Amino acid sequence: MWHEDGFSARAFALRVASKGNEPLSGDNGDHLLNPDLDALIAATQLRDAAVLIPIVDRGDEAGVILTLRNANMRKHSGQVAFPGGAIDPEDDFEPEKAALRETHEEIGLEGRHVELLGRLPRYLTMTGYSITPVLGLVHPPFTLTPNPDEVADVFEVPLSFLMNPANHKRESRVWQGKERFYYTMPFGDRFIWGATAGIIRILYERLYS
Repeated sequence: MWHEDGFSARAFALRVASKGNEPLSGDNGDHLLNPDLDALIAATQLRDAAVLIPIVDRGDEAGVILTLRNANMRKHSGQVAFPGGAIDPEDDFEPEKAALRETHEEIGLEGRHVELLGRLPRYLTMTGYSITPVLGLVHPPFTLTPNPDEVADVFEVPLSFLMNPANHKRESRVWQGKERFYYTMPFGDRFIWGATAGIIRILYERLYS
């Protein structure tokens, strides 16, 4: 059951540690709300990617860093996202290295400020990605310098807001002729949805439900 205490960065780290021995088997993804996508995703050669879930130590109330993608981006333009991207050979095919590299490239956050805590299970998308979410505590002070070619804005959302299931809305729209379901988490003038909201929902289910 959701409750209003325990949303500091330390409390988050303790929750992650308490789950440390649980297997991360069982992929998550768009197919959980859309079971007919199972076969489509299974038949697709997915591209490996990684994102950082940056939990910022703000005392009693941790924040979560999110980005607004540049409207000129070829894919997922104008959407709210975690910093991250494709896992490249230069990352030794390790999600942690990719997540930290992409985070530095996108928003200028240096890896020395990030304490890695672990991973969530992969999140598979109908758009052809296998995303590994990497959990990290971000220790202030730090400076963010968004890359204007990729990021229009960087902002923080309280962890308590994102981990409150009352803020998780299930919506749908028609995509390629079929109704597709997804989570949304509107926050002020920011509209969090799609894979980002799906990953946040998995984080809630794993640590707070």
